[in-house]
Amino acid sequence: MLDQMLIGRYEIQKQLGKNSGRQTVLAIDHQTQELVVIKLLTFNEDFEWQSLKLFEREAEVLKSLDHPAIPRYLNYFEIERGFALVQSYINARSLEEHVQAGRTFKEFSVKQIAIDILEILTYLHSRLPPVIHRDIKPSNILLTEQTEYSSAKVYLIDFGSVQTAVNIPQGTITIVGTYGYMPMEQFGGQTVPASDIYSLGATLIYLVTGRHPTELPQDDGRIAYEQIVSLSPALANWLQLMTEPSLKRRLKSAKVALDVLEQVKKSRLVSQWEGEGREKVLRWYIHE
Repeated sequence: MLDQMLIGRYEIQKQLGKNSGRQTVLAIDHQTQELVVIKLLTFNEDFEWQSLKLFEREAEVLKSLDHPAIPRYLNYFEIERGFALVQSYINARSLEEHVQAGRTFKEFSVKQIAIDILEILTYLHSRLPPVIHRDIKPSNILLTEQTEYSSAKVYLIDFGSVQTAVNIPQGTITIVGTYGYMPMEQFGGQTVPASDIYSLGATLIYLVTGRHPTELPQDDGRIAYEQIVSLSPALANWLQLMTEPSLKRRLKSAKVALDVLEQVKKSRLVSQWEGEGREKVLRWYIHE
């Protein structure tokens, strides 16, 4: 497929990813002379119609979004035995790649990444209808390198599992997402904005531990990581609120999570937690 030209415009440079019926490639757009990312969906022996629905939904949702930390929709067209979705290219490594390369993340960096992603989620969840990503994980968050002239930037990518309130599936349940980063309700086909909050919390736990949630012990359904890494009590309590297995006990929205994190940064949450009791603090910030 290397050097192949699509619709006489996009010259493929290299393959970025591949799974059943799908490929992601880097290409040069000969009209703009810019690099682009192209997702390819092909009809093969493993093809399922649900894959096409998700592919078309991703294109439709991306076309409606306008946020500097989300890839821009550029084009959508048919190819031989399939379809292609063209997006803007972001020159950055994923959080997964950073960790695998040996990078460790201090609390300050973890908090800043959390703030950046929560601001993106606030934008997505405030759309009408709300846009729920459903597959937040280390490989779907890009982080640029900090330079002398610019700070590091965070991007949320891969909207292949995205859902909006108007296309909640009926009948047969198709489970999407990544095991370890999915909340329990997602296994039953239910997704709400708080589902993305859980996935982000699990991703942040990966950053502080360097281990995927599936590699960590569990305690009553919670990711039990506290014995592996030492965090400030305030941040640890906040991560617990993010990753509560029960929707009724989890932080309910990105805005609420940002508000609580602001208290974490000011070291207020730990005093509330210890002085007024965990249950009272929970009632302030989660679903009633």
